[in-house]
Amino acid sequence: MGLEPQFWQTFAARVGARVRARDQRPRSSSSSVISEVAAVLLPVFSIAALGYVWRRSGAAFDLDFVTRLIMNVAGPCLVFENLARLVLPLGEFFAMVGAAIAILIVTAFVAFLLLKTLRLPIRSYLPALTVGNVGNLGLPLCLFAFGEQGLALGVALYVTNSVGQFTLVPLLQARTSFVRTLVTTPVLYAAVGGLAARVANVDLPGWLDDTLRLLGGTMIPLMLLALGHTVGGLRAKNLKRAFGLGSARLLIAFGVSVGVSSALGIHGVAQGVLVLQGSMPAAVFSYLFAARYERDAQDVAGIVLVSTLLAAAALPFTVSYSLWLAR
Repeated sequence: MGLEPQFWQTFAARVGARVRARDQRPRSSSSSVISEVAAVLLPVFSIAALGYVWRRSGAAFDLDFVTRLIMNVAGPCLVFENLARLVLPLGEFFAMVGAAIAILIVTAFVAFLLLKTLRLPIRSYLPALTVGNVGNLGLPLCLFAFGEQGLALGVALYVTNSVGQFTLVPLLQARTSFVRTLVTTPVLYAAVGGLAARVANVDLPGWLDDTLRLLGGTMIPLMLLALGHTVGGLRAKNLKRAFGLGSARLLIAFGVSVGVSSALGIHGVAQGVLVLQGSMPAAVFSYLFAARYERDAQDVAGIVLVSTLLAAAALPFTVSYSLWLAR
């Protein structure tokens, strides 16, 4: 075995141990709460800040290559590897998938009504108000807040959002064939393959398991670097609209995630993950799709930028509330 897979195993073990130790500590101290939140946010902000500084410095960074690497290699490997060795009961995993679908549908419906009321183009703005950044930002937060259990639950939302985003958004904005986009979404194959391996209790060869773990382990740092780099280049053309719709994205998604999780009777860490992921800003891919299909890309960039900045400011509260729900 190489040193790299051992590193990621040790890293995951350390995160899990830290989460378990945190859960056993008394909860009354305010300094303890601050310490918990800082332990979740600082690694995420540090790596994203590195991507931002990289962009502002003008140093070479092939965002298209990094994005393709995440979507076609690192992401599918992370999904397959986590599902193949899923420690959660399958019923709990599929309950999360069902809750994620419900949150997407309700969020899209509320956002649709808002855009209709404001008489803004549905095809341009609906994806940005509906789909959150559950990958670049949500998965790292789930890992650092709740350990491997949180990451496994977060993967359920990531798969659901990825499949929905990469099939329904092209259909909405460019009328691209649903079947065509579905069969060209790598994360879907990874999810099906990983669940099949889990159900059949397949033991992967050591070299293959190490390879998948190593490649999948690159996803979170790459996503955070890409997030910081992308935010460093975004500009809000219409600041008033960007602030209004960016704020609406956060308020709608947070309210829907709390409401749906409560209505479905989801509690504990699962509810904490749902609310944390539901509080994420507009997905960066909303801007990339808008630019590709010429759907008010500058306005969508403003929504992504403002919602990301507002979400970053609100994360201490969001993380604290999610940790409280998980207790």
